[in-house]
Amino acid sequence: MAIVLIFKSQDFETWRGLIAEHLPGVELRNWPDVGDAGEIDMAMAWKAPAGALASLPNLRLVYSLGQGVDHLFRHGDLPGGVQVCRLVDDSMRRQMTAYVVGAALRHLCRMADYAALQTEHRWQPLEPYDPGETRIGVLGLGALGGDVARMLAALGFRVSGWSRTAKDIAGVDGYVGRAALAEFLGTCDVVCCLLPLTAETRGMLDAAAFSAMKPGAYLINSARGGHVVEADLLAALESGHIAGATLDVFETEPLPDASPFWDHPRVTVTPHASSVTLARSCIDQIAENYRRLQDGRALINTVDPTMGY
Repeated sequence: MAIVLIFKSQDFETWRGLIAEHLPGVELRNWPDVGDAGEIDMAMAWKAPAGALASLPNLRLVYSLGQGVDHLFRHGDLPGGVQVCRLVDDSMRRQMTAYVVGAALRHLCRMADYAALQTEHRWQPLEPYDPGETRIGVLGLGALGGDVARMLAALGFRVSGWSRTAKDIAGVDGYVGRAALAEFLGTCDVVCCLLPLTAETRGMLDAAAFSAMKPGAYLINSARGGHVVEADLLAALESGHIAGATLDVFETEPLPDASPFWDHPRVTVTPHASSVTLARSCIDQIAENYRRLQDGRALINTVDPTMGY
């Protein structure tokens, strides 16, 4: 059998060498040059084109080359009975935690303001903040959000976490369920979104959510663009109710040239770069699951398609 890589921005030769090293005798093919599609039983994918997965008649497993899996369900063409796995990768977790914590500290330490003062050669200390009096909220307390919350707590911040089901994390005040969302948002000086994108969470950060936030709160979204109603965020920014935002993800990617986020003075844009798949870091778990697939054993890091994570 064979594996196909459906991820145009990844280095195919690196992946081919790693597959040869960890799964001797297994051929890796590069979409769309799949050869005999009937020989492919696993796909490693990120934002596969419509119909790509459905065109593989003997597909048994799709591995998301990212920690989110919403992209696998967006076309509604995933064949029934195909198992889905996601990456749970220490490198990606560390990258994400560093990105979110860094974005929060950049805002709270007024680094953009100091950069503007530097261009004017102005030596002007700005009002300081106390981490012990600053509350940062984390939406989503899974593998990524939980790590971010723990790191923020270790740095001395007051930390709140919101999740669909109860999570017990030392130093983190938990809020559970949709009914508690407004209360959670109203406590936070900074809100960090690390939710999975599901039917339940799509558009969660809308006008009502922004209204519930503290005046002057700051938003960091490094989960999925679909969590944010972009027009509502822009309105909240223009009104001054939301102080600013760091946005790594957007409803349309790449971000269109005409998007007002590019030139907004209180928005930092990054190109979905908060946590990047590194082949060598995640090959062990992919190879292990492929061996399990061939042996008929239970897979690790599986996804429930009905839940979306």
